[in-house]
Amino acid sequence: MANTVLITGSSSGIGKATAKYFQEKGWNVIATMRSPQKETELTELENVLVTRLDVTDSESIESAIKAGLEKFGKIDALVNNAGYGAFGALEGFPIDKIRRQFDTNVIGLLETTQAVLPHFRQQKSGTIVNVSSVGGKMTFPLFSLYHGTKFAVEGISESLHYELEPIGIKVKIIEPGAIATEFAGRSFDFVNDESLSEYQDITNKLLGAFETIGSQSSPASVVAEVIWTAVTDGTKTLRYTAGEDAKVFMANRKALDDETFINGLKEQFGL
Repeated sequence: MANTVLITGSSSGIGKATAKYFQEKGWNVIATMRSPQKETELTELENVLVTRLDVTDSESIESAIKAGLEKFGKIDALVNNAGYGAFGALEGFPIDKIRRQFDTNVIGLLETTQAVLPHFRQQKSGTIVNVSSVGGKMTFPLFSLYHGTKFAVEGISESLHYELEPIGIKVKIIEPGAIATEFAGRSFDFVNDESLSEYQDITNKLLGAFETIGSQSSPASVVAEVIWTAVTDGTKTLRYTAGEDAKVFMANRKALDDETFINGLKEQFGL
């Protein structure tokens, strides 16, 4: 029987690339997304079930897992990929958007993991892959909400691996750098209250810097390959970086003290 992976946030970007990659490697894929009726590419592939899963909707999580098990008989890996990044000065963010950031990136990940764990526990095997970011280990200005969620994912994942390893369940953390299209479109929630004049200088400088960051970004397929490695390499490795920029950022963060690293970023952004 072929192995099966369930992936959240499969409608675009890393999730879609990962669904295609695993399918090419002969796995069954449960490709989940909020609006499966809009999907046209993954629905044409063999051994791919496209179904609805909104990580902020408990019923949809349970339904997607049930549909996947009915279709393929088991689940061997869960890729918690669904998420997005909120950007802007904290003072200008409405509380509903703050809650949405944490509900999607943290609570949704926890609830999806909880829902899959009984199945993994019963079969005494399974791999949970949590897509974090270099932003789970270091920060950029004006991303306090996003970094808050990704630092949380790092801590959740590292702690979780202790309790699940004795049962035969592995936990893996993926730390991508900048990925093409990440800083635009639906995965990017920009809030800027222009009446808060004190924040306009830093906001404009950061927006300008994103054009440079975008030019250095990796395609989503790079992350898909790293996720594949994490699931199939048979090791107890906990963290995997994805993208050349990620490797540089992480090496610098590890080597430099806080003041040196932060001052370097300020210089880079002209702050």
